[in-house]
Amino acid sequence: MFAQQVATAQPLLIGLLLLCTSYGKLTNPGEAEKTALPKLVGEKRAVPAYRAVGVVEAILALALLSPPAWTAEVLAATALGLGFTGYLVYAKVVVPEASCGCAGKSAKPVGYRSISRALLLTATAAVTLTTNQGWWSAGPAAAVLIAEAALFVALSPELDRYWLLPLRRLRVRLSHPLAGTASNAVPLAATQRRLVNSPAYRAVTGLLRSDIRDYWDEEDWRFVSYTARYDGRPATAVFAVPHGDSAPETVRVAVVDESSGQTLYRPALLSMAS
Repeated sequence: MFAQQVATAQPLLIGLLLLCTSYGKLTNPGEAEKTALPKLVGEKRAVPAYRAVGVVEAILALALLSPPAWTAEVLAATALGLGFTGYLVYAKVVVPEASCGCAGKSAKPVGYRSISRALLLTATAAVTLTTNQGWWSAGPAAAVLIAEAALFVALSPELDRYWLLPLRRLRVRLSHPLAGTASNAVPLAATQRRLVNSPAYRAVTGLLRSDIRDYWDEEDWRFVSYTARYDGRPATAVFAVPHGDSAPETVRVAVVDESSGQTLYRPALLSMAS
């Protein structure tokens, strides 16, 4: 009985998630250029395709949030989740430096968190196939959605600036950022030497206003951040240094607005080198 109620509540979560992701695509279509879409559909069709996905997400979200839960719309949500998963795997393999573009602005390349989020969306939609009742009839079981939503947030690199980055900044305040190493394999000093010798660092060195402020490892990349200033605005320069490639040209950088997370500058020479 409880499991059935949990399944009944899922359209509410899926609908809200799709509304959020569609809003990001429709209000920031320029993010399409940072994704694998230019490679997949061509540069001229990337933005229209990105917007089209946002429209589909919005329509499906409204259908899921409206009574009742029809099998067709749940199947569509499941198919959408599978499509997202396949696209992200393609992006990671074919265009590893591309960002996800799924739920908002992010300078991070597609990683296993984004792929896991797409798989979770697919599984959540598939569970909904076991019910045909409206989400409002789920009762107390709807409280499970809070834990599910927290898991979706944890798997969303685009949302790191709202919870993970503040936690990292707290860690920096409590301990010196250059103490120790970010991993047992690669000392931070070695990463810093590669970084300062890279075209990416030279492209933004005039914008930097601090030494290394924070660093962390994520899958095949080490991310290093500096305080920066761009057109008079407080900003953060985030460098992505691949673990498996020592060539300076493989280092990436994005300068993002300190408050909104909007990407302010990405040197064109980096896309030319990829």
